[in-house]
Amino acid sequence: MGRNTRKRRSSMATKAIAASAALALGGGGLIWANFYASAHESNNNGWQQNQTKAAAAQVATISCPDVGQKLTNVPQNARQGVATELANLDKQITEAYTRLASTRQAQANDSGFVQNAIVGPLKEKRAATIDRIRIDIQRVGGQFDNSISQLAACTTQNAAPQTNAGNAGGGQQQNGGQQNGGQQNNGGQQQNGGQQQNGGQQNNGGQQQNGGQQQGGQQQGNGGQGGNGPVASDFVDITKVQANAQLGVGQNGLAANGNSGSRGSFVTKCGTNGNKNHNTDNVIVAPGVANGAHHLHDYVGNQSNDAFASDQELAAAQSSCQNQGDKSSYFWPVLRLQNGTQDFDQNADGGGKEGNVGKILQASQAQIKFVGNKKGNVVAMPTALRIITGDAKAFVNGNANANVNWSCTGFENKVQLHDKYPICPQGSQVVRTTNFQSCWDGKNIDSANHRTHVAFVQGDGSCANGFKAIPQLQVRLVYNVPAPKLQNGQVIQPYAVDTFPENLHKPITDHNDFINFFSANLMNKMVNCINTGKKCQ
Repeated sequence: MGRNTRKRRSSMATKAIAASAALALGGGGLIWANFYASAHESNNNGWQQNQTKAAAAQVATISCPDVGQKLTNVPQNARQGVATELANLDKQITEAYTRLASTRQAQANDSGFVQNAIVGPLKEKRAATIDRIRIDIQRVGGQFDNSISQLAACTTQNAAPQTNAGNAGGGQQQNGGQQNGGQQNNGGQQQNGGQQQNGGQQNNGGQQQNGGQQQGGQQQGNGGQGGNGPVASDFVDITKVQANAQLGVGQNGLAANGNSGSRGSFVTKCGTNGNKNHNTDNVIVAPGVANGAHHLHDYVGNQSNDAFASDQELAAAQSSCQNQGDKSSYFWPVLRLQNGTQDFDQNADGGGKEGNVGKILQASQAQIKFVGNKKGNVVAMPTALRIITGDAKAFVNGNANANVNWSCTGFENKVQLHDKYPICPQGSQVVRTTNFQSCWDGKNIDSANHRTHVAFVQGDGSCANGFKAIPQLQVRLVYNVPAPKLQNGQVIQPYAVDTFPENLHKPITDHNDFINFFSANLMNKMVNCINTGKKCQ
């Protein structure tokens, strides 16, 4: 399947309104750079020192409560309508952020501009959308939690320095985000069932450095090539980070089974998306909505995954996996090198129009592996089981659902980063490792908020509350990335994952998605291999 190849488009599908071209190179990038220009300089628009200082005290991004995570009990026949409205909420935030990024001069001249012209109108739109969600649920006899209506109001996050200098020592995220059951430990795996924090905002803001000079088409400094990150403080030299070898993270990922329980493993080889199968949909969280992700995904395995794919179509699709018994879909946000390159989606929704710019990097390795449970045997995953791990909105949502591991080859047994991108030494490659939830409620292939039907193991490795242990999916992606350079508070040639535009390409937003379409025979083989301690592929 080629880039952005689409099936039929439903009349109900809504394309995201194109974000302002100001976010693209030479637009929002310049505005962002000017917004953070050094206080002792006038920028290209002739702003004076006091105006620049006033602007710098203003906001970096918009933070809105995640309505979807509160919707834990949506009747099945209301879910399509609710998913469409949740996608509308995302579109509204994207549009508001675009306006925020393109009106910096107005903000400098009027202290009430953001509230009156951006945040206030956004609240009104969100309130109307949330009310439509209420109607969708109640129309089919469901119960609506009226407290959700209070989530219409959004706040802003200032461009304040980060207080967390790498957070490499064990995975627990602070940064002002309330944990409330979503504490991360054991190298970024969420324990306690991965409970939602729903409202604990991460207020670190992301330090925005001064400067912002354009060099060879690359927007240096704080805005990144697209004007919305990453920034210098998002990177750390991995050789200078304190080791956290107790995490036990190596080439094969987190050891889920130790020396007991189900100790086998199963590897499926599905390639690295060499056929460039990309789109900006997410059929799990926004079925039937084009550009529901607002960022570009790599797809390996199933070759028919887009917003409009039914389970029947996915089950009948071609697969990039060597074993055609695995038609599962594995997808994650692309990694880009911001070196001034304009890739194929420079002028597209979810791409350059929404600040996701630069050269798309293909992984040099993509290891997809399933392992067992520390306490006992695993059971087969049900067909069409959906699992999302990590949080694409973690920068504004807080860390309750974050599940991120960044490292470098040769350092994986020493250091795992969660809110920083690593700068790897010469000869070392960037590594993204994701370890999925491995407990299943035994009944549902999905849930209204796409999280509560699965959970992480408890601290002792067991599954709680009647959940059953299933094979744990571990995805390890390796990239040849030119090492960014930090100079005078700026990052030169940064790399970053695609994000929702208001999440500013923060590393904490990395995430991964999976839909199970193993054949019954191959799934049974996997379970048998894992439970009998074999290593199979």
